[in-house]
Amino acid sequence: MMIDERRVRQIKGAIGEGSGEEKMREEETGSKVAVEKGSGVVVYWMRRDQRVDENWAFIHALQKALAYKVPLVVYFQIIQNYQYPYHRHFDFMLPGLEEVERRCHTLGVGTHITIGNGVADLIRFLQEVGASLLVTDHTPLRGPSSQITKLQDQVNIPIHVVDAHNVIPVWETSDKQEYSARTIRGKIYKLLDQFLVKFPEVDQLVARSKPPSFQTRFNKIDVEEIKSKLDLKPPAPVSWLTPGYEAGMSKLEDFITVKLANYAEKRNDPNEDSLSDLSPYLHFGQISAQEVVSQVLAIGNSGSEAFIEEILIRRELSENYCFYNENYDKFAGLPEWGKRTLEKHSMDTREHLYTLDELERGVTHDALWNSAQSQMIHTGKMHGYMRMYWAKKILEWTKTPQEAHRIAVYLNDKYELDGRDPNGYTGVAWAIGGLHDRPWVERQIFGNIRYMNYNGAKRKFDVDDYISRNSYNSK
Repeated sequence: MMIDERRVRQIKGAIGEGSGEEKMREEETGSKVAVEKGSGVVVYWMRRDQRVDENWAFIHALQKALAYKVPLVVYFQIIQNYQYPYHRHFDFMLPGLEEVERRCHTLGVGTHITIGNGVADLIRFLQEVGASLLVTDHTPLRGPSSQITKLQDQVNIPIHVVDAHNVIPVWETSDKQEYSARTIRGKIYKLLDQFLVKFPEVDQLVARSKPPSFQTRFNKIDVEEIKSKLDLKPPAPVSWLTPGYEAGMSKLEDFITVKLANYAEKRNDPNEDSLSDLSPYLHFGQISAQEVVSQVLAIGNSGSEAFIEEILIRRELSENYCFYNENYDKFAGLPEWGKRTLEKHSMDTREHLYTLDELERGVTHDALWNSAQSQMIHTGKMHGYMRMYWAKKILEWTKTPQEAHRIAVYLNDKYELDGRDPNGYTGVAWAIGGLHDRPWVERQIFGNIRYMNYNGAKRKFDVDDYISRNSYNSK
């Protein structure tokens, strides 16, 4: 089965016309990478989707390499001076890349996982291997997207961007930023049957062709050596979650078998162990959201329906927001009505004011909030209900809504294992700025933004139990 071409954006080069060799050539001049037709390998520049199986970007690159009878090489670059050099995130990512390397080598696919400094190093690699086609996975986030813009002006080989992260390609779901889950839900379900298809087995694809040139090998990743070369900073790694594709799929099986039946009833209680714990695997692309949706839908109980609303509707709504709003991580990206009402109340008196340092250390007057912050610092996770409460209190306890938004994004990106993700940016924008929500009754500081408080939390779950479980700072 070939990949649905709607999932592929051809930044340069066509998929369908001409002979195999001609399809691999882009007729342009003045570029830094000049490749003769059909002369080199297909390179899959892996970025966001760090897996081999159930990965449409890898499958697309593999199918092209098989068709043109040239090697496939998976290239992954760890940025030397990364903006977020946190030990926790690299400790989770790097073992997953080791697994990618092992899996590639069982297929005869080359790998080159390296430390580098962006597009310039990638271009040197393309020159070194004589690349004829570059395939990469799609991301809506600003930094990775800008790399594609830089790259397309400096190479004259085809570049294909594949949405391997969403069940439905973000550009196919909608051509604009959607207002809410209500407005995107019907669009998703209209296309779902077309895109929720069975993945080809990569082993079978390779077995049918077996080109001898697939025996290409490159460097072997050394996790500890890479860590030693990076200036990694706290927070520390976590031990409760094992990274990688195999561990992620095992976690999915455990969720479906043990937790899914009661998910609808228990998911909003932070004291219940009812969540899937899949978000770090999905964030790093170590498992496929499409595969998760397929398996959960096959169960067909009330828990399935509630979970699909989260992993399909809400998750792809977050992707839509970040794809169509360039200010997704800034106050400027909030809906106009949210910005207006917050600015109107920006001078309201705050009973409590805290600095970033005080918030980060979790030393506020609110033991519930402190425990949520402590849970995030020590485990890399905060329950979804508490994430909402946590962000709204930051709005209530800082000098301006702009400062609140900035602090919430910073803390989420630094401590959460699934930080730096559309879900996180959308969650902060929802809690602080009313994104994908509606205006509520006007009140101090919040204006028309939905309000949450301690007493509301007490009505939902045992607050004292949560505080006792998550007050790591006092243990």
